[in-house]
Parts: sequence; structure tokens; C-alpha cells
Amino acid sequence: MSLTVYGIPNCDTVKKARVWLADKSQDFTFHDFRKNGLQEDMVRRWLQAQPMDKLLNKRGTSWRNLSDADKANEAEAHLVALMVENPTLIKRPVIEAGDKVTVGFTDDVKAVWA
Repeated sequence: MSLTVYGIPNCDTVKKARVWLADKSQDFTFHDFRKNGLQEDMVRRWLQAQPMDKLLNKRGTSWRNLSDADKANEAEAHLVALMVENPTLIKRPVIEAGDKVTVGFTDDVKAVWA
């Protein structure tokens, strides 16, 4: 099963995930949000497997830098558009293979991809 790891290369958690997967001889492709972009259909696909509160990072600088109006609008379409426009709003890494999607890199996530 080929995995795709989504994130930004300078994120410590993404770095740890990539090293861990390589150490496990897991075949994966890295998709850099900044270089390779992010499309609405990708975010919507992830939301079919993971809830919005797991995918959207409201604790980071990117969220704090949004306008109060953007932060107050909880409509899914609006939040998806914000994530597409500002991929650093997404918790990282997102790891996907087929219909399986995980967010972050906890022990539970490692168990899925081990």
C-alpha cells in the first residue's frame, strides 16, 4: 500500500513521521502543501474520514492571524476554503492511503501505519 504524507517539510512532526515511515521501509510520497498546493477536493476527502476539529488546527499562529470574522464563521464550506487558501491551518501530517486517513503523528497513528 502506497502512502501519501501531506505537510510542510520544516514541520517537526512531519519530519518525525517521514523518518519513522522510512525506518519501517514504508513506501510513501511526500506532498508539500506549499510547493504542490492543496485542492478543495483533497480537504473534503479527508473530512470524510476525519472530523473538522481533528483536521483544522485552531491552536497555531495561522489561526490566530485570521480575522475575527473568519474565525467566527463555522460553516464547513468557509473552513474548507480557509484551509485551501492557508494550508498551514491543517494539522500535520495528514497521511493517506486509499480510504484510510490519519491526522497528526501519535502512537495511535503509528499503529495504523505500522
